[in-house]
Amino acid sequence: MTAAPQSKASLWIGRLVVGVVLLGAWEFTSGRFYNDFWISRPSAILARVGDLAASGDLWFNLQTTLEETLLGLAIGIVGGTAFGVALASSGRFSGWIYPYVMALYSLPKVALAPLFVVWFGIALPSKVAMVTSLVIFVAFYNAYEGVRNIDPDLLDMMKTYRANRAATLSWVVLPSIAVWVLTSIRLGIGLALIGSVIAELVGANRGIGYYITKSAGTLDTTGIFAGLFVIMIVAIALEAIVSAGERRLLRYR
Repeated sequence: MTAAPQSKASLWIGRLVVGVVLLGAWEFTSGRFYNDFWISRPSAILARVGDLAASGDLWFNLQTTLEETLLGLAIGIVGGTAFGVALASSGRFSGWIYPYVMALYSLPKVALAPLFVVWFGIALPSKVAMVTSLVIFVAFYNAYEGVRNIDPDLLDMMKTYRANRAATLSWVVLPSIAVWVLTSIRLGIGLALIGSVIAELVGANRGIGYYITKSAGTLDTTGIFAGLFVIMIVAIALEAIVSAGERRLLRYR
């Protein structure tokens, strides 16, 4: 009974050691073996994040990026999952539509960012559209494959009981693709953050991406890395939240 806690403790200790070693090596070599102008140093980056937090600039920019990220993530996951379930359940119609979905998926999403600015301006809608365009296809493909991999016997059983589509969806389809949807969310977190930052790099007046662009314009590498560090922390926090929710939802497994 004590093996699991020890294993978990060793996992976290190992992660901590690796992080300390990497950051320590970065801190030690920066300014000694190369000019710290190029990649700054961990101490300077943490100090900059602290200054941003103290001045209020951190939350001012972060709340915008979070709003864009979470809205686009929610729309992309819900829309992509619904479309994936509908198309996978549509029979022959699926074969007609699927190639066009693939064609849209192949479009370089980064190239769409300027187009979204033209359509929606530099305000929130263009950022949400960019995030949604990245997330929706991940959700679609996971839901589509999830439905196609449902045990046919379960579907036949529901037909035997003359269950309507709503009952089949509630009792068979959604529980069966729950893991696939959670995978979409976990993959979508990184894509959503990337999409919001890219959209802010193209055109914005606030946000972490805007701060990175502003820092790059003044050759402030510490500011650039501070923005990247904040994005990384947000991704880790969102991943931890999803992992905790996954453990609760999938306890039956």
